[in-house]
Amino acid sequence: MCGFLGEFTFQHNSLTELASFEALLALSQHRGPDASCTTRGSGFQLGFNRLAILDVSAQGNQPKESPSGRYQVVFNGELYNYQDLAATYALTDLHSTSDTEVLIHLLDVLGVAATIPLLNGMFAIAIIDTETDCLYLTRDFAGIKPLFYGVANEGVVMASQFDQVFKHAWFCDSLELKPEIVKDYFGFGYMQAPNTIYSGIFQVNPGDLIQVNRAGEVIHKRLVTFKKRQGPNLKDTGLSPILQTAVSKQLVSDVPIATFLSGGIDSPLISAYAKKHISDIEAFTLAVDNPALNESEIAKGYAAHLDITQHIVSVKELDLLLEIDAHFKAFSEPFGDYSSIPTYVISKEAKKKHTVMLSGDGGDELFFGYPRMLDVIRKRWWFKMPYVIRKPLAQLTNALGITKTWAPYFKNFNAFVTNKHLKLPAATLDGAFPDTAFSPSMTDLYAFTNSDTPAVLHQLRWNEFYAHMQRVLVKVDRASMAHSLEVRVPFLDKASIDWAWRQRGALKTKHDLKHDLKRLLAEEVPESLINQKKMGFTVPLKAWLHTALQADVMHAVFDTPFYGKEVIEVSVLQAYVQDFFDGKHDNAWGVWHIYAWQKWWMAHGIIEGS
Repeated sequence: MCGFLGEFTFQHNSLTELASFEALLALSQHRGPDASCTTRGSGFQLGFNRLAILDVSAQGNQPKESPSGRYQVVFNGELYNYQDLAATYALTDLHSTSDTEVLIHLLDVLGVAATIPLLNGMFAIAIIDTETDCLYLTRDFAGIKPLFYGVANEGVVMASQFDQVFKHAWFCDSLELKPEIVKDYFGFGYMQAPNTIYSGIFQVNPGDLIQVNRAGEVIHKRLVTFKKRQGPNLKDTGLSPILQTAVSKQLVSDVPIATFLSGGIDSPLISAYAKKHISDIEAFTLAVDNPALNESEIAKGYAAHLDITQHIVSVKELDLLLEIDAHFKAFSEPFGDYSSIPTYVISKEAKKKHTVMLSGDGGDELFFGYPRMLDVIRKRWWFKMPYVIRKPLAQLTNALGITKTWAPYFKNFNAFVTNKHLKLPAATLDGAFPDTAFSPSMTDLYAFTNSDTPAVLHQLRWNEFYAHMQRVLVKVDRASMAHSLEVRVPFLDKASIDWAWRQRGALKTKHDLKHDLKRLLAEEVPESLINQKKMGFTVPLKAWLHTALQADVMHAVFDTPFYGKEVIEVSVLQAYVQDFFDGKHDNAWGVWHIYAWQKWWMAHGIIEGS
């Protein structure tokens, strides 16, 4: 797990000076504090900050050149099937036991386009092909690892962090906000790939391979994708062995490894499987001093039954509050999920003992874990009726006490589902961004066909995977890598995703949520221990905003120049914040999106004239 930076010039343009390049590379040093190296060639330069996990010797350092000398590579992430690939393709003369070593040998044997689909892991990779004189960029099929790139007149800049691109000399003096992506952020709280808030700066889509030549031609290829339309139903061939295999492969490490353990379903199952392979595996649990948000007692029951050494990270609300400004520095892009605060804190504590952690992320998205999915299924029948019929009908049934729902008031099914993910009301967003729609890529993610229930469920899973889960992965990556901590996600193994993708969902009651995972966990712990209530990893944000954070919110939103005023009707957002403090609404999360935007710019923005 690491961070990298690269340049690839067009035609005969010049590379930036090494000192400037190294200064930008240093922005991601927290992602890889163990070694920092650069290489420079004809029309390209690559830099790498390494977090040593496999083969911690200097042989594992990057950038790396393939044995033939054809390919120059920087690679952030882990390939969990690298040993299998080495055996399958009879790779010899390996000078390192790292997965990067296998990658560069495979490139020589198979070429880029044939190698990337074979990889099972989490990765962001930049490859210079010196024979064809082109650049390749690729990212894992689930979007676990970040990869930003900017296309300028001079060439392409690619990096692990957003700020390494927008602060680059080719971009910093000509940044132009894209209104539709800024609106996406204020609505959903993150930047959805392939977009960023700036014109000319992008993210590589999960599963994509991008090829760029010296003439500036950019070719996109989707190598791995999970389809919106469900294929033939897969008979239950056994999820347990698939997940246990994924966990075993992700436990390979030359540095200390542990697990996160909550009071939910996902991380206890991963921890139980990890225990089967490493008898003395340790687990980390966050305990907060708010009974409504504290899952640690449930997690203690799991740890005791599984005989796992558990580290309880006990924090008071004041401890979390004191970390907020440092936590904002960990996110070099605008990001609005406030559960990033406890994620940041527990990652900081875990790093004191370990360098690699396993998490349960991805379980909710793949195995129908969110109550909102059940709510959509229960209410989707309203949208079989024309709007002019269902609205008055709902008014009547609500008045009679037969129903209690706002769902029929939405213009269409897509708007209903989208609203479940918006943290600012649609009317407020439209007021702040008049005549600006959400980006086409975001709109496409929330385009549904309200047909039969299994089809709708699969579309919901597809949406959660490619939309909401991307926000979760940003949170975990940035919060953990701020402390040089690698987090691995076994649920997002290729075989695990394939299994889930071919299962038809059946949501009728809340007990059906994550039924497959609950069934597996019940094989490891008594069913009485299993927590049926989803609590989430959160903080008492509403109370904080009205007390400890109020002064800073007012300063950031009202007393500090508002970033993006050329594309935002700032008064609309300011009025929304003021209404919150005046008690006219209680949408703390929406206020946080506005506050976090300003805190991002205050922490990472470019000061004019600097």
